[in-house]
Amino acid sequence: MRAWAPLGVLASLAYCFHQRRVAVAEPRGAGARRPVDRRRLELKLVQVVFRHGARSPLKPLPLEEQVEWNPQLLEVPPQTQFDYTVTNLAGGPKPHSPYDSQYQKTTLKGGLFAGQLTKVGMKQMFALGERLRKNYVEDIPFLSPIFNPKEVFIRSTNMYRNLESTRCLLAGLFQRQKEGPIVIHTDDASSEVLYPNYQSCWVLRERIRDRKKAAALQPEISEDLKKVKAAIGVDSGDEVDFFVLLDNLAAEEVHSVPSCPALKRFARLIEQRAVDTALYLMHQEDREGLQMSVGPFLHILEGNLLKAVDPATPPGQLRKLYLYATHDVTLMPLLMALGIFDHKWPPFAADLTMELYQHRESKEWFVQLSYHGEEQVPRGCPDKLCPLDQFLNTLSAYTVDPQKYRTLCSQAQAMEVGSRE
Repeated sequence: MRAWAPLGVLASLAYCFHQRRVAVAEPRGAGARRPVDRRRLELKLVQVVFRHGARSPLKPLPLEEQVEWNPQLLEVPPQTQFDYTVTNLAGGPKPHSPYDSQYQKTTLKGGLFAGQLTKVGMKQMFALGERLRKNYVEDIPFLSPIFNPKEVFIRSTNMYRNLESTRCLLAGLFQRQKEGPIVIHTDDASSEVLYPNYQSCWVLRERIRDRKKAAALQPEISEDLKKVKAAIGVDSGDEVDFFVLLDNLAAEEVHSVPSCPALKRFARLIEQRAVDTALYLMHQEDREGLQMSVGPFLHILEGNLLKAVDPATPPGQLRKLYLYATHDVTLMPLLMALGIFDHKWPPFAADLTMELYQHRESKEWFVQLSYHGEEQVPRGCPDKLCPLDQFLNTLSAYTVDPQKYRTLCSQAQAMEVGSRE
């Protein structure tokens, strides 16, 4: 919470400035907007939100024949090696990671821990970095070809697979060359906003728990789950849902490891029902749920945009590139809020990229969204190149500042306190 306050003040000032600029521009743009000549646009800012690379499963399936996860899968490809330092948001020591401690309590057959980034995942992230290099170093000379800490801000959730995924991405983006130290910022698990945080948001936790129970009782989901569990030999009483099935299936497929043939046979159904379950827990029209899940993160992304368009922003306070290492549970609600969710589970190394452009003559601002390398049309936007004011209007329905987040999330806590009195 503490790290958002200055951003909120700056964002408010920048937004007021931006609204005045839009108000002046509106009369001459009424009705029909002429097509924008992209050659006249100048790239000003890039934000990339990405899922980590391929990893071992978080929870093995209770099968007699377990998949073997060979330690050789952890070998680090030489091209991905790149030194970095991890700090908290204030620049102090790296916080403890309760999630990593929890994952290390689960040892898979073969010796890997649950949720470990593999060499397959490292190569995926390196490839994403190379794609970003082509886009922003080679095709457009936007970033320096060598890492410059004055140009790039990096933030990750405090999980080893995400920190290492970020390392591999940076190695691909800057070809292991740097002019200064690479610092990855992270936060305590209790206050992290790069994923839906059930620790800090009581209301969200209670809501998701209740909806998850209700989702399991839906006829289509319930019957298909029974069918799949029976086919792969999982006891009906075992706590295995479509999320666990998809997690194992995706990990096994991407690593080409021998697995249960029946699991592969139901691959399409498993993903479909996992998505159906996720949409039962939260969907595009669930404004409050999306606010509690990714509203604080959207506030940060919005703040970066507003700082970039505010002429009063000191040059040293703005980076050219913002990188955020997140998870599938982050990307799904983000895509829903932006109106571009494709009803497919975000794959390993998926990226959501937000580019900010300014027209050289008119000085108008535009946003371009891409998901997994494909240009998208956000909700409320006329086409792929979205006027900034319209894009901000879409964000405004889901963005929440720290105070509103606390208010939304504390309702359950307040009711619990009231019931005890």
